[in-house]
Amino acid sequence: MRISGATGPGSEIRLLTRPAPDAPPPLMVLGTSSGAGKSLMSAALCRVLRRRGEQPLPFKGQNMSLNAWVDRDGGEMAYSQALQAWASELEPTAAMNPVLLKPQGDSTSEVIHLGRSVGLARAEHYYRDWFRPGWAAIRAGLNQLQRSHPEGRLVLEGAGSPVEVNLQPRDLTNLRLAQYLRARCLLVADIERGGVFAQVIGTLALLRPVERPLIRGILINRFRGRPELFEEGRRWLERETGIPVLGVMPWLAEQFPPEDSLDLLERRARTGTAEITVAVLRFPSLSNFSDLDPLEAEPSVRLRWVHKEEELGQADAVLLPGSKQTLRDLNWLRDNGLDSALRTYLAEGGCLFGICGGLQMLGRELLDPLGLEGGGPSVAPNDAIPCAGLGLLPLQTRFSSTKQLARREVMMRWPEGHPLLVEGFELHHGCSRWLNDDHSEAESRLGDAHDLGWYRSDPRGGIVAGTYLHGIFDNGAWRRRWLNLLRQRRGLRPLAEIHENHASQRQRLLDRLAEAFEAHVKLDPLLQGVD
Repeated sequence: MRISGATGPGSEIRLLTRPAPDAPPPLMVLGTSSGAGKSLMSAALCRVLRRRGEQPLPFKGQNMSLNAWVDRDGGEMAYSQALQAWASELEPTAAMNPVLLKPQGDSTSEVIHLGRSVGLARAEHYYRDWFRPGWAAIRAGLNQLQRSHPEGRLVLEGAGSPVEVNLQPRDLTNLRLAQYLRARCLLVADIERGGVFAQVIGTLALLRPVERPLIRGILINRFRGRPELFEEGRRWLERETGIPVLGVMPWLAEQFPPEDSLDLLERRARTGTAEITVAVLRFPSLSNFSDLDPLEAEPSVRLRWVHKEEELGQADAVLLPGSKQTLRDLNWLRDNGLDSALRTYLAEGGCLFGICGGLQMLGRELLDPLGLEGGGPSVAPNDAIPCAGLGLLPLQTRFSSTKQLARREVMMRWPEGHPLLVEGFELHHGCSRWLNDDHSEAESRLGDAHDLGWYRSDPRGGIVAGTYLHGIFDNGAWRRRWLNLLRQRRGLRPLAEIHENHASQRQRLLDRLAEAFEAHVKLDPLLQGVD
């Protein structure tokens, strides 16, 4: 079978393999729009299948996200596919997300194929320059998964809407894949945003006749209220489309991992039980926001987003998270008066903590000779004129084309106490070194690694620290020790440090998601339907 329209009019690409004849039919979760809930519904489907004794194989051919994960082989992939792998009781691998696009502003994205950075793409030239290599990466990822688990069932997640008519002929990851693999598709529509009937009817109307039979069921997501209140709507949809509505998923009052940074920002801040407030700088190029999930899961912590100086307030800590464009976000920070506000906050005894790009901003100098980090025309493309950081840690960071990608384990000795073994991953271009200073570099390290993080105490009581280790807060004992440092400064009783890692909490959350899915979705018609 050939699939035409691959790289332009008249071109053809041959996909090498389909699932093994004895493998169960692939399933695919499509959405009527971005943010409809495809990622979480795919994770729910994976966990339900796993609980039924199957081996689901999560797969998203192409994802655009700044929320990344690093697999055991040092491959970069979207966090949403890592979550789906954990739901499937599999180790995440970049083959599950063979094409990852990481936006970096100016209509440009970094292109990741099978876990490795392969170049930059401008939006207007993406399909011209990157379609064929992207399709080859998707093909290779599928083959790798199918070889590793020949009896597994592919659970495919679509991207955005499958019926963007200007993109359909060049679609890499929706109906092209579904058609070839003969996947049984579940169409998810988000009723929370309104217009759910138009979402469904409009999507189906834009399908080509050959594509329409792929849609085996409709799922209404995020319904508030009693499900029977939608019964008339269900009957209307089934009558008008001829496709069964397999379920109405309720709005779940759980802190599920956000699908993108917009979902994270739209969450309501915790009130009532919160004793500690952590202000988080909302960088325009915010990346790896899953680092915040464990803090959100702490009942005593409230996260508050900060966009400008007057919003900083009296937070117990200020967190500078990861950034895809460190110099651009550093300029944003200055433009909004946050540089002077952070210095004042520290001088008044505040606690600053930076992760990856946030750590780099805390230093004295940042050198970007290749122009990788979005400094703009004010930053000279050479080593002669470094960009000034916040100057709160004696660090110099130099950016290069080499990306640090690795899982790491390190013994942490800060905050004070017996050393704690923590794990996480590196994902950054710049490397930082300690400049000559009154404080010894070795004494200022967070732990026994010379390149993962540093801290220092301000004579007036402030503390500034940072690390390159993404996932640092996933480590339960270390997270509690850091929170206890903040609580001690407030005169609050310490929390128990003997605490499970966030991975255990995440597994229970996935179980609750799967239980809700099974309670509200009739999955058997999708699994047992005749092809």
